[in-house]
Amino acid sequence: MSRSIPAALGGLVTGFALTLAGAQAADLPRRAAAPPPLPSLPVFTWTGFYAGVNAGYGFRGGGSGFTDPTYGAVTGGGSGGGFAGGGQVGYNYQFTPGSGWVVGVEADIQGTTFAKADAAYLGSTPYYSVRPSLDYFGTVRGRVGYAFDRVLVYGTGGFAYGDGSRGSTAAAYPYTLPDSFRTGYAVGGGVEYAFTEKLSAKVEALYVNLRRSFSGATYYDASTAAYYGGGRDPGDFGLVRAGLNYRF
Repeated sequence: MSRSIPAALGGLVTGFALTLAGAQAADLPRRAAAPPPLPSLPVFTWTGFYAGVNAGYGFRGGGSGFTDPTYGAVTGGGSGGGFAGGGQVGYNYQFTPGSGWVVGVEADIQGTTFAKADAAYLGSTPYYSVRPSLDYFGTVRGRVGYAFDRVLVYGTGGFAYGDGSRGSTAAAYPYTLPDSFRTGYAVGGGVEYAFTEKLSAKVEALYVNLRRSFSGATYYDASTAAYYGGGRDPGDFGLVRAGLNYRF
């Protein structure tokens, strides 16, 4: 029996050692798979097609009065500005998403309600301009700008065109009338802000030049006691407008 005591003690020591080793192993950190990375937020880009609407005011300068090449000074004849509104379509391409250079092209068309020209006189005799009004105009322009994320600052320029109607007094002019359709150019710039992924708003200023020379002679009609001629050419104006675009 004395021989079994050391054997029992040995078994107890071995069991205790195994229990202690198991406890230490349980305390060691386990190898676990790393959690998946969080998805990155998409970077905003101006690339894509868009369409929208615009509205603004056109300003005509130059005052009133001009010099007729045949009869001399004509007083009056100045024309004011007015409302202009319509729509636009375009496409932008941004070289680097987020912040970076943006190029694009835009076409627009809008109607106008420019004020009619003031009455003009050659001395005390009425002088009627036979030039047509500008009832609508449009542009096809390139755009180059820089995007600060959702803010785009740009310059723009390109082709402009317009057309209008003739006044009732033009029927009394016996010579060739000036063409009602005219072409020219438009230049300007603006700022656009994208307040959602699809919608953006812009403020833009343009100078539009649709001047066309007219060499027709001034005509005096004794039956109406009035002069008829080219008058002042109100074919250029400044335009300030706001717009809203939907990006596809």
